[in-house]
Amino acid sequence: EPSFLPEFSKANQTLETIYNRKSVRNFTGDKVSRQHLTELVRSGMAAPTAVDKRPWAFIAIDDRATLDKLADVLPYAQMLRQTTAAIVVCGDLQKALPDDAQAYWVQDCSAATQNILLAAESMGLGAVWTGVHPITDREELVKQKLGLPAHVIPLNVIAIGHPTGIDKPKDKWNPELLRWNSW
Repeated sequence: EPSFLPEFSKANQTLETIYNRKSVRNFTGDKVSRQHLTELVRSGMAAPTAVDKRPWAFIAIDDRATLDKLADVLPYAQMLRQTTAAIVVCGDLQKALPDDAQAYWVQDCSAATQNILLAAESMGLGAVWTGVHPITDREELVKQKLGLPAHVIPLNVIAIGHPTGIDKPKDKWNPELLRWNSW
């Protein structure tokens, strides 16, 4: 248990999970079950969305060849070669809000991603968010590798697996960044 956990959070399982969440890039290679992957996606779908549009689509990957194909084209997702699973969080523009509000899909899918990361931590799994959108080349490569339709945009690829224990949470609290009532 990290020493930086605030005292009151030690009795609060949700806060403990939030503070213990870390970007895990080192995995044991043990298989992640489809039941776990389904539960992770379900937690993603519990996230809030603008006007309750739910403009997301999820691709759970547990196929070695597909994980390797993604690692081949995503320079910051090399840990996919070590792990046995990933979830690609996508925005479905056919479900997104119209016009200027369409871009809310990014926030909606980011909230779903954070839920997945926290759920993975709470389940004893490790996960790391690797960015795809807004880098157009990455989007196109992931679309090609996964056969995504034109209206589905990959936001990220979350590598998921059993952590080796090397990766540790960081204390990111900085009271100088908190202001009260105005700048």
